[in-house]
Amino acid sequence: MSDKNGSAKPDLVALREDIRQTRADLGETVQALAARADVKARAREQVQETKQRVLTRAAEMTGRIRETPPRELAHQAGSQVRANPMPAVLLVAGIAALAGIILIVRGRR
Repeated sequence: MSDKNGSAKPDLVALREDIRQTRADLGETVQALAARADVKARAREQVQETKQRVLTRAAEMTGRIRETPPRELAHQAGSQVRANPMPAVLLVAGIAALAGIILIVRGRR
């Protein structure tokens, strides 16, 4: 009988340890799911990250602009427009459309 009692205790101890580990794992899983379900907190974190990224980028660009002479900035802007004229064309088209709308509205009065 002592063999049965001696072998039963390690199994019981191992079973209790397994239960404790399962509970800990389950607790971690529940916390992870709760964090994922908290949409407001995730949105706030995303806003903070984006805000920090924009502020960092703005500081970098401000420093670069202050260090670069105006002629060089104008040359860089001209090079970018020549490389990709589509935004400039769209801007001119938008201004022309806006002017046309204003003239039409004024003509009806």
